[in-house]
Amino acid sequence: MIKQFKKVMGINIEKIIGQDRFAFAISDMTDFYDLIEWAKYGGYQGSTIIFYDFETGDVYEPFEKMQNVVYGAPVFVEGMYYFLQGDYNKKTVKLFRCFPNESLEEVVSLEMNEVNLYNLVIIGNPLYIVSSDEEVECYYPKKFKIPKKENESIQFIEDEKLYFNSWIEEGRDDKTNCATSEYKYYEKVIVKNVDGDVISEELGSLYRAPSGDWWIA
Repeated sequence: MIKQFKKVMGINIEKIIGQDRFAFAISDMTDFYDLIEWAKYGGYQGSTIIFYDFETGDVYEPFEKMQNVVYGAPVFVEGMYYFLQGDYNKKTVKLFRCFPNESLEEVVSLEMNEVNLYNLVIIGNPLYIVSSDEEVECYYPKKFKIPKKENESIQFIEDEKLYFNSWIEEGRDDKTNCATSEYKYYEKVIVKNVDGDVISEELGSLYRAPSGDWWIA
């Protein structure tokens, strides 16, 4: 049996991890950082964030499309849905909390000139707004900044502990930059505190299951 949502737009939708009721789509997946580049060429057309209700078939758009306004992927935390809105007109980055078709409220507004827009995301439980470049910088609910290595990727934050996947390659020829017969690739899970100190390190790779649970593989 094929079901159909009440509004069909022909775009790909994705399940929101940690729950089963809603999926989402963003009409044009442009990163927050791209707003700066688009501004050099007269601005960006804008995007919308869309929620799809598997129970009712309803389609919910909390905001109309506006030039120079983009959205990040939503997350589900403690029964509510959160997403970021980047508004280059107002030079703000806002965090919104909603339950589609029922409630929508602004949680916090950040000045864009105080935020690194590169790899800007919301992660963790409770939620943290962070960017990840040469360092991981947190803007909400508290501010902190710690260095990270090129081979480290922030995955989530919990109890003020930052969890990273770190990838390691062994057995490469430095002269040819090619893999030798001894080549080996693996990952480690590295945990740091908000001061950047390494708390623990172990073999494994963090994976988040559709249920929302984190696994080390």
